[in-house]
Parts: sequence; structure tokens; C-alpha cells
Amino acid sequence: MSCVMLVDDHRVLRDGLRRCFEAAGFEVVADVGDGESAIGLAAEARPDVVLMDISMPGRDGVEITRQFRRQCPGTAVVILTMFADETTVREAFEAGAAAYLTKDCSASEIVSTVGRVAQGNAQGAEVASSYLRASSRAALPSSLHLLTRRETEVLQLAARGASNGSIARGLFISEKTVKNHLEHIYTKFGVESRGQAVAKGVRLGLVRIS
Repeated sequence: MSCVMLVDDHRVLRDGLRRCFEAAGFEVVADVGDGESAIGLAAEARPDVVLMDISMPGRDGVEITRQFRRQCPGTAVVILTMFADETTVREAFEAGAAAYLTKDCSASEIVSTVGRVAQGNAQGAEVASSYLRASSRAALPSSLHLLTRRETEVLQLAARGASNGSIARGLFISEKTVKNHLEHIYTKFGVESRGQAVAKGVRLGLVRIS
């Protein structure tokens, strides 16, 4: 059973998320309204994942995430926030966040993402490192990163953490077709993996991590 800690200054949201996670089989070891309290409890509670808001009383979630990564290296941090601008995303990844979600996503997407991170899914870390590497490089000529409508749909679903099977079911196409679309995206973007493609899609403003 994976353990999660909820850090958000809205009590109603924490209560709702607690019910969702417990219904999905998670153990919610703590839910608190500020980052300082979370750090104090984490050493004892030892959560696998902390679901962290950014805008909270005292120090913001990005700074608390940075401190978590220093003091609790075995605990992953997933950001859940209203902010989706590039600067905030970049700062969160630089602080060590494993994944980044916005509050307009569904409860099932939140639970699914936290579950993948708890199980050691490397996509969040790959997206983060790839995003930062890509941000420091000049963009490729526009002709190399023009995606078709279907390729953009596939990439957006990949950015939300969907598997090839889930993408195929959602778009009513075969898994082989999904793989073909991903290969075309890799070629157009000049990348070698799903994480790198998502990162580049975020940087180019084609998709959102949510």
C-alpha cells in the first residue's frame, strides 16, 4: 500500500482528496495546511509521495519541495496547483518535483499520477530533466515540430500520463497506430523518448502537463 501526504491550505480540498485516495487503496498518513507542518511530519510519517500545493501561507510550495528533496530524499513530491505558466512549471521541476498537475484535472488523474510516481515510474523525472535541458537550447526550425491534429492529441494524452493502451481507447485507434504517431512525433522533435517528446511539447506550448 502506497502512503501519501496532502499539503494544501484548503481543508475542503484535502478532505475530498483524502476520500479519493483512501477509496483507491492509498494510506493518507497526514494532511496539513502549510509546508512547514508537512516537513515536520514527513520524517515520522515517511510518505511515499507528497501532493503539494504551491500557494500556501508562509513559504510557497516550490521552496518546500526543495526542502523536501534535501531532507526527505525518499519521498517524491507531486505539485497540484492552479498555476500552469512556464516559469512556475520550470521552478517546480528545478526544485525536484516528480510531476506537475493543475487543479482543473480530474480526481482520477490525480490519483493515477500519484500512483505511478509512488511505484517509481520515471516519467515525471524524465519529463523534468528533459524540460530543463530543452529550455536551455534554441528551438528547432518550425518545419521540424509541426504536428498533425492527431499527433497533438496523442502527445497531450501522453503528457497526462496515459499508456499507449489508454490513448488507443480514448481516440478509438489501435495501439500500433499510437506507436506510429509517437514515432512520427519523436522524428519531428528530434527526440528519443516519450518523456523528451512531452517536455518539448510543453516548451513549445503544444501541450500542457495536467
